[in-house]
Amino acid sequence: MEKLYDQYDRVHDYVRLSITDRCNLRCVYCMPKEGLPFFPTDKVLSQDEIVQMIENFAEMGISKVRITGGEPLLRTDVVDIVRRIKAVKGIEDVSITTNGLFLAKKG
Repeated sequence: MEKLYDQYDRVHDYVRLSITDRCNLRCVYCMPKEGLPFFPTDKVLSQDEIVQMIENFAEMGISKVRITGGEPLLRTDVVDIVRRIKAVKGIEDVSITTNGLFLAKKG
């Protein structure tokens, strides 16, 4: 199995993947008062593209995936994305960084 190394010759077994640039909060540390331009929906990775990327990373020894954003729970298909990533051969851990405001709606 090919492994993923960084410029300092360290092996990596995890990847952080932002699945959206949108957020439901306007925290001062990441959202200026004047706002930010968001990617058009057709420029954001599809479920199939995300899963293909994770399959490629898994072939390089990645076993842990952290889903991030913006706010990943804003994606209507986030549950399906997590389910499909979890099913990728070699992926042992899938976690998500969220502000948690939409957890009740997803459960």
